[in-house]
Amino acid sequence: MITAIQTDNTTTATPAAYTASELLTVVSCRLLQGKRRVFAGIGLPTLAVALAQKSSSPDIEQVYESGVCGAHPPRLPETIADASLATGAEAILTMPVLFGYVLQGGWIDVGFLGAAQIDRFGSLNTSVIGPWEEPIVRLPGSGGAVEVMSNSHEVFVVLRRHNLTSFVNELDFCTSPSLRAARLAAPKVPTRGLGVSTVITDLGVLKADNTGELCLASVHEGVTVEQVQAATGWPLKLMEHITVTAAPTAEELRLLREDIDPTRVYLR
Repeated sequence: MITAIQTDNTTTATPAAYTASELLTVVSCRLLQGKRRVFAGIGLPTLAVALAQKSSSPDIEQVYESGVCGAHPPRLPETIADASLATGAEAILTMPVLFGYVLQGGWIDVGFLGAAQIDRFGSLNTSVIGPWEEPIVRLPGSGGAVEVMSNSHEVFVVLRRHNLTSFVNELDFCTSPSLRAARLAAPKVPTRGLGVSTVITDLGVLKADNTGELCLASVHEGVTVEQVQAATGWPLKLMEHITVTAAPTAEELRLLREDIDPTRVYLR
């Protein structure tokens, strides 16, 4: 049963009534409002787009790295190669067409990525934790993340855990450099878009300022600014106005639990 409170004629759930995964998905979905085309990975990004399609953004189009564009799967896909993605898709493209014309052509509004580590300017590590030669953990690597970072109009990153292990002053390995890092390394190489503009975590939302540095923009219910700063591996700056995240509504939770992910493929 959903525990709820009434605020401004909108039924919202209390923190005890939803999980961190549900909160991250709802916040991500709301941030997608007004976006047209999203290059999203499997997991919470897929959930966020699915929720947007059923609520605030019915015309939003999801593009998968496997070449599927305008996906309308009959069930929640478990991988980017899930056969269900082909059912009802608006197009299935080859890799050269997807990356060479859609992504590098500037047609993606939002690239939606995850990461193991992120730094203050939005560079991402999805390769190794620890030294490259003898890593503590070996991760999947880049996939298409470098191209997504370089060519999307902006990039959203969603992280389930906001802590000193994930939010670091220096990455163990830079898999996907921020646009700032890319320009410093190769000033003559052209870059497109904003790079990482938004990071959604279990503590709050970070937004990039006009220098590209990630700053705290909002905290979730029950979280303090000091908690977020203590869980960040660099001196976290604050946006001028810090807001408190609106809790998921009962309808948003119903859509997620009953319509989108009833078997808990990604919801935890």
